[in-house]
Amino acid sequence: MGIDIYNQQAATTEDPYMLILKLYEGLLKYLSFVENAIEAGNIEEKFDYVNRSIAIFDELRNILDFDGGDVAYYLDGLYLYQIETLFTAGVDNNLSAIAQVKKVVTGLIDAWKEETGL
Repeated sequence: MGIDIYNQQAATTEDPYMLILKLYEGLLKYLSFVENAIEAGNIEEKFDYVNRSIAIFDELRNILDFDGGDVAYYLDGLYLYQIETLFTAGVDNNLSAIAQVKKVVTGLIDAWKEETGL
């Protein structure tokens, strides 16, 4: 309970640009866990991390500012496509599709760092 309160307070006081970067980095971590679970044949773990990854993409979609222009609409479509790809890749044990999502997320991290100066 106490750790949850601490995490909520830390999240509200931290730089919002850094929080988005941490979401992207969390995605990379979870996607690696998905790959490991597929390779190990661990179905339960695979879907746990697929679901966690999808939840991060959903959160990224929820914080988009559609009043800010076309970029938000582009990102929304990109995130939705990654969610669909992840779901299908999880069902099909498609490691190359997971690798493609990781490549997209890596590109997002690079672009975010360049845009925000992080």
